Amino acid sequence: MVAGGQAEGAGPFEVTDRLIFSIAGPMTLAFLTTPLLGLVDTAVVGRLGSAELIAGLAVGAVLFDLLFSTFNFLRASTTGLVAQALGAGDRHAEQATFWRAFVSALGLGTVMLVLSPLLLAAGLWLMAPEPAVAEATRVYFGWRILSAPVALANYAILGYVLGRGQAGLGLFLQILINGINIVGSIGLGLVAGWGVAGVAAGTVAGEAIGALAGFLIVVTRFDRAHAPSLADLLDRTRLSELFALNRDIMIRSFVLLATFTLMTRIGAGMGALTLAANAVLMTLFMVAGFGLDGFANAAEQIVGRAVGARFRPAFDAALKRIALWSFGLALVMGAAFLAFGSALIDLLTTVADVRAAAHTYLPWVALTAVTGALAFLMDGVFIGATWSRDMRNMMLLAFVAFAIAAVVLVPLLGNHGLWAALNLFLLMRGVLLIARVPARSAESF
Repeated sequence: MVAGGQAEGAGPFEVTDRLIFSIAGPMTLAFLTTPLLGLVDTAVVGRLGSAELIAGLAVGAVLFDLLFSTFNFLRASTTGLVAQALGAGDRHAEQATFWRAFVSALGLGTVMLVLSPLLLAAGLWLMAPEPAVAEATRVYFGWRILSAPVALANYAILGYVLGRGQAGLGLFLQILINGINIVGSIGLGLVAGWGVAGVAAGTVAGEAIGALAGFLIVVTRFDRAHAPSLADLLDRTRLSELFALNRDIMIRSFVLLATFTLMTRIGAGMGALTLAANAVLMTLFMVAGFGLDGFANAAEQIVGRAVGARFRPAFDAALKRIALWSFGLALVMGAAFLAFGSALIDLLTTVADVRAAAHTYLPWVALTAVTGALAFLMDGVFIGATWSRDMRNMMLLAFVAFAIAAVVLVPLLGNHGLWAALNLFLLMRGVLLIARVPARSAESF
């Protein structure tokens, strides 16, 4: 507690570059371990010398992105609500938010595990890969689905940690999860000779150990004086508000992953070579995305805290300062991809044809860092402010733009048209969301 009995972190506060980087710095490093994991997984399978295995891993990874990221609302809503509770000085609400998210995560993950045969069948029908690619996907899916309950639990844990602004702890947990994953993928996939199955088993180990460690750290730090009762957790009004928030974010996340799934599906229709090349390039795209996510996370926490404290100056300052740093990083990353992207591609696969195809489309990946900068920032702002309805609606409009662009450009330009449509999608997301900021901020303050 601070002077006057106000909880620490509550009330007006100043937004500085130091505050921004205290969150963005650790979380940028934390999220960069995720695409690093993707790089390692792709490299492990790429060393097996088969384009079909690389493509099978790509299809499997997309299916899990679709499944898990659809439930990213567990992380996003928790971050926004906890940050707002922090700004309002409501420690009781912080703990209640965590428990609702954590129990929901375990339940949803268990349902996903039970339904896994149907989910795999639906995924293969949707992606329609070649027989050899489909077999590799089945192996990967059969192992990795075991991580569903703990993977979703990690969303809830990370959401709470980020909402509290504890970026150092978030960094530790992400490094723990992905570090174990990387070691397991290399050890089991290459050294033990398990191949694609080993890569998936390494993921299961990382998620399980990370969830256990994160849960123990978070719960042992709770102040029991603010512990919610079962009646509090089941309060109908709170649950109704949470359901509406999570519904909107889930739809938004589903549409986002549907875009990437459609992109992979269109790429699969161009053959295993194009699908494999795009899989390598999407790994590089994820590097840019997770790098920018650090500043998006800073926006989530600071904006949420500002909304909870009802302090407009902090909101305005956060928007301006974080935008400056986000676009600066985007330009640097785009230039880095142009300069060093070819070397990274060559590290990811030994298949000469896949390398050549990926080199051809590399400039499009460099452009995604710039076209996606505003989209990532606005995601952070709208999550922190819990303006979920606008996130949902603007994502739907951006998806329509992507679909139209793909229909028009792919027949004309092939895979170049597909990447052009993705860049348009990213740009539209950012522009549509920022256009809603003036009206929504006027309502919230």
